[in-house]
Amino acid sequence: MSKNKLKLTLPPGSVDSSSQICTPPFKTPSGTDLLGKPKTNIEGIVDALEELEMDDTARKRIKVFLSQKEKIGELGEEDLEKLGELGSGNGGVVVKVRHIPTQLIMARKLIHLEVKPSIKKQIIRELKILHECNFPHIVGFYGAFYSDGEISICMEYMDGGSLDLILKRAGRIPETVLGKITSAVLKGLSYLRDKHAIMHRDVKPSNILVNSSGEIKICDFGVSGQLIDSMANSFVGTRSYMSPERLQGTHYSVQSDIWSLGLSLVEMAIGMYPIPPPDAKTLDAIFNKTSEETNQAVIEPKSMAIFELLDYIVNEPPPKLEHVSFSDEFKDFVDKCLKKNPEERADLKTLLNHSWITKSDEEEVDIAGWVCKTMDLPPSTPKRNTSPN
Repeated sequence: MSKNKLKLTLPPGSVDSSSQICTPPFKTPSGTDLLGKPKTNIEGIVDALEELEMDDTARKRIKVFLSQKEKIGELGEEDLEKLGELGSGNGGVVVKVRHIPTQLIMARKLIHLEVKPSIKKQIIRELKILHECNFPHIVGFYGAFYSDGEISICMEYMDGGSLDLILKRAGRIPETVLGKITSAVLKGLSYLRDKHAIMHRDVKPSNILVNSSGEIKICDFGVSGQLIDSMANSFVGTRSYMSPERLQGTHYSVQSDIWSLGLSLVEMAIGMYPIPPPDAKTLDAIFNKTSEETNQAVIEPKSMAIFELLDYIVNEPPPKLEHVSFSDEFKDFVDKCLKKNPEERADLKTLLNHSWITKSDEEEVDIAGWVCKTMDLPPSTPKRNTSPN
């Protein structure tokens, strides 16, 4: 973990040894093999689903996913056909693949690691907890394997892509849509914490995915402590969504994810990374509030070196949503997320009961239509996940 003269650490989503955040114990449940792959049927998981709060449509979708997954068997390199690249980040490259025996479309994340074979085996073992993470707002997991020097993580394919890509297309994301996105993310984070004792550690637009069915799901959460540690030296980010306490290398908790969510919301609402915050003139240009600025390109904030950026996050006031375009409830919600002191930051339960979220939950918003229009996708069909196209 690198440090600089400002005494800031530059973690990759890793856990400092002094942070006292532990990866949950990875027990092999009965009826599974060494990697946690179901050996028999999905009845036990389906029973567990009945205890979770979700509507019939969501429950049915997960059962379809699980039945598809059961047909796959053990994943291997020879069974996957590459169809194209979906994106790349600090962790590796994500490609769209077809599982040849079943014709199922998946997203495959490839992570290149220079570590001992025993470490690779441990990572694969730890990733098995993902088999148990079945929830409407968590990206489905098909399995993980190691080949040719790379860890492969095979996940549910979300045809709308990640919110950072959508943001590039849309410019900004409407507040009504952000309300639905936020509600989904909060429910996903609550599920991970309450059912699996997992915190995400890397909440940002690129880790929130959508599809043409209108589903909103989070991915890339930190279930493998060994994987996080092994990737510690590969972090080369130019922006940071990490909370002040994480950047200072002190103890952090799920409250850190709340900061990251708040920062992501400001970015998606105004259409630009909000540190340093844009001035009033730039905001007016973004929202076409002055005729003089309407036809001019929006001014980007001054670029900052990474440690200058981290110093700003730690020592300067947090971003705010100050423009008249946003509702008071939305502004208040973001303010509650972006408290620099984690003890003053709202927790998951408080945010789920916030007036902005409860109001959003009651509103009808066509997320599927918005995703399809923004990303030029055809409307979803019931066989979306099994289509070979």
